[in-house]
Amino acid sequence: MREAIIDGHFAPGERLVERPLCDQLGVSRTVVRETIRYLEAEGLVEIIPNKGPIVATLNWDQAKQIYNIRLQLEASAAAECSAHQSPAFGEKLSSALNDLRAKMDDTEWSDLLHATTHFYELIFREAGHDIAWDVVQRLNGRISRLRALTISAQGRERSGISHMQSIHDAILSQDPRAARSAVEAHIGEASRIAKRFLQDNDGNT
Repeated sequence: MREAIIDGHFAPGERLVERPLCDQLGVSRTVVRETIRYLEAEGLVEIIPNKGPIVATLNWDQAKQIYNIRLQLEASAAAECSAHQSPAFGEKLSSALNDLRAKMDDTEWSDLLHATTHFYELIFREAGHDIAWDVVQRLNGRISRLRALTISAQGRERSGISHMQSIHDAILSQDPRAARSAVEAHIGEASRIAKRFLQDNDGNT
C-alpha cells in the first residue's frame, strides 16, 4: 500500500475502502486496518471524521518544511561523513551509487527509491548521525512521494544522478564544505521543482 500511494496508484484524497483493499491484497480487515494506522503515522494517510481513511494530500507548505528538514540533516551528515570516514567507506558508497545509477531506468519506482534511501543511510550511519537518520525515516514516506514527483521532472538544470555523483565525490574527497554545498544544490533544485508542481496543482501562483 505504501508503494501504491508513492507510485500514484492511489491518488491524493482518494478513499481507502477496507473491503476492496482486502480483496486486492488478499489479507484480512485486521491487517488492512493496522497497515492504515502505520501509513497514518508516516503521513501518507489521513483519517477524516465520518469518511474514514483517505490518501493524504501533499501541499507546498508541507513539502517546504520537509525540504528544510532534509537540508539541515543531510548537509550536516554529509559534512561530518566527509571529515570522518573509515577506509572501507568509499567502496561502500561507490557501490551504492552504482546500484542507484543502475536503477534509474527501472520501471519499478520502488527499486530506485530503495537504492536512494540506502545511499543516504550509508552517509548518516558513517557520520554517526543515527538519531537524525531516525527522524528522516519517520518522514521517509513523504520524502519518497516528493522524490517520485521530482526525480524525472522535465526542465531540470541537472539530473538527479548528477547531483548524487557530486555528493559522492565531495564526501570521498574529504571536503566538508564541498559536501555541504553538493547537498544544498541537490535539495535546492528538487525543492524548486516540487514548488512549481505543487503550486500549479493547488491553483496557486
